[in-house]
Amino acid sequence: MATTMTSSSSSAAANKPAKFVVRNADAVDLAKSNHPIATGVGFFDHMIDQFNSHAQVGVGATVVLLRRRSSEEAAAAAKEAESEEADLSDKNRLSEPPEDQSELMSEMGRALGTKFAALIDAEAMQPSSSAAEGDGAEGDGAVLLRSSRFCCPLDEALVECVLSVPAPSGSSSSASASASGAGELIEFTLPPYGIYPSPRGRTRIGRMCTSSLRKFFEELASSSGLIVSLKKVRGDNGHHVVESAFKAFSRALRNLLDGTDTGGGGGGSGNGDAAGGGPSFESVWGVESPSHSAGLELSRSAELSRSTRETSISVKLRLDGGGGCCADAAGGGISIETGVGPLDDFFATLAKEAGISLNVECGGDTWVDDHHTSEDVAIAVGQCLNKALGTKAGLNRMWCAAGKSGDAEVEVTMDLSNRPCLTHDLSLSSNAGGEEYVVGPSSSSSSPPEAPSSSSSSPLSVEMFEHVLDSLVSQGQMTVHAVQRKEGSSVFETAMATAVAFGRALRMCAAVDVRRAGKTASSKGTLSV
Repeated sequence: MATTMTSSSSSAAANKPAKFVVRNADAVDLAKSNHPIATGVGFFDHMIDQFNSHAQVGVGATVVLLRRRSSEEAAAAAKEAESEEADLSDKNRLSEPPEDQSELMSEMGRALGTKFAALIDAEAMQPSSSAAEGDGAEGDGAVLLRSSRFCCPLDEALVECVLSVPAPSGSSSSASASASGAGELIEFTLPPYGIYPSPRGRTRIGRMCTSSLRKFFEELASSSGLIVSLKKVRGDNGHHVVESAFKAFSRALRNLLDGTDTGGGGGGSGNGDAAGGGPSFESVWGVESPSHSAGLELSRSAELSRSTRETSISVKLRLDGGGGCCADAAGGGISIETGVGPLDDFFATLAKEAGISLNVECGGDTWVDDHHTSEDVAIAVGQCLNKALGTKAGLNRMWCAAGKSGDAEVEVTMDLSNRPCLTHDLSLSSNAGGEEYVVGPSSSSSSPPEAPSSSSSSPLSVEMFEHVLDSLVSQGQMTVHAVQRKEGSSVFETAMATAVAFGRALRMCAAVDVRRAGKTASSKGTLSV
C-alpha cells in the first residue's frame, strides 16, 4: 500500500504537486520488514538501515519519482514511476538533481515518522524517571511522558540524541504520540559535516547531499510526534557524524519503546547513582531479566598470565555473576595488587561498577618507575576482557554512563566495536593543580614521591593514567569517548569518576540482549572483519 505525503512546510510547497511518493513504508517493532529500503540515494539507504540494526525496528520504504521538471504528461509520469519501482538496482537513481533531495528526504521523514508514531502509544505510557516538567530545552514547557537520551560513539564522531514524548493535549487524546501535534526538531547541530575541507565540511557523502539531512529529521520529528534534539559533541569525519546521528536516534528510540534510558539503572544517572532504573529498566536489564539469565548461562570468563623481564602478571576475569570486594576460591570477587596504588583503585572501582569479578596480581619493576607495570596491567586486563566478550554477537554493544567522584563528573560512551579508539577531553595535561602524579586522598602532595622500595606502593604518573586508558581501550577492542562534565579538585577524582563511568558503560554494553537471538548489532552483520 502506498503512503503518499505532501509537504506542509510552506504554502508554495503545499500548492506544488508532489514529486516523490513513498511506497510500502513500514516500521515493525522487534521484527523484520517484508519491504526493502530503496530511497534512490545509496548512502541514505545505509543510514535508514541503522533503524533495523540499532532500534531493532524493521524498516522498509521505496521512494518513487512521480514527475520530472519537464512537466511530462501525468500518464507518462505514472508509467515511469511503475518502471522505476520495478527496477531498484540503481541505488542512486534519484540522487540527481541534487536540489531535489530535500523533498525526497522530507517525504521519507514524514512516511517513517507516521509509522514510528504508531509504535509509540502515548496513552499507555507512564512518565519515566528521566521525564519531568519540561523547560525550554525540553519542548517549551510541555509535559513529557517519557524521555530517552543516547550518545553514539564512532572513532571520529560522537552525537547525542534526546527523544521526548509530550503528553497528548486534552484528556480525550488519542493513543498516538503524534496526536498532540507537538513533534518538533528543537536542536540540530550536526553541520559542518567534518573538517575536510575546513570550515565548510562535506557537502556530499556518496551521492547524498548533507544540506538536505535536516529536512529528514524535521519531518520525522513532526510526523512521529517526538521532540527531537540532535547535537554533535565532536566529529572530524563527516561520514561518521551522520552515521553517529542515525545510530544515536535509533538507540534512543529503542530505549524509548522499552521504557528505559541511559540515565538510570546500570547505566548510571547524571548524579553518578547507579541505582533506580525503574521497573521497565529492571524488566529488560535487571538481575531478574532474561538478559541477566542469558549472561549467566554463557558464563563468560578469561584468564591470562604473562612474564617479561619487566613484569610478571596474572589476570582472572569473569563477566557474569561477578562483583564483590574480595577474591574467592572460584576466582570471583575483586582483588587488585599491582604495586601501583592508584592503579589498584582505578581497576577495583571499574570492576565493581561493571559487576564483574577481576583478580590481578603483578610483580613489576616499580623501582624503575610506574610505566611498565601500568602499561602491562592495562594490556593484560584489556586482552582478558576482549577474550571473555568473544564475538560480541547478541550483546547490547553500546551504552553511555556517567560517574562522579568528589567534584569530578565524567561521562563515558562505549561501543564494543572491534575498532579501538579512545577520545577524551579529561583535564590531564592541563589539570588545574598542575599535578604530575595521580595522588589519592591519603596524600596531600603532588610533588614526586620518594623512590619506593620494591615492597611499597608506587605512585602513578598522570601521563601513565592516560596511557592506561588507551591500552585498556585498544586491547579491549572498543571505541570509547570520555566527556568531562566537571573537573575534579584533583586528577585522582577525575580518574575515579572515569572508572565509575567506564565500569557502568561496560556493564550495559556486555549485557546480552536476548531479542537479538545471538545476532550482531551491526548493519554489517559482523564485527569480526
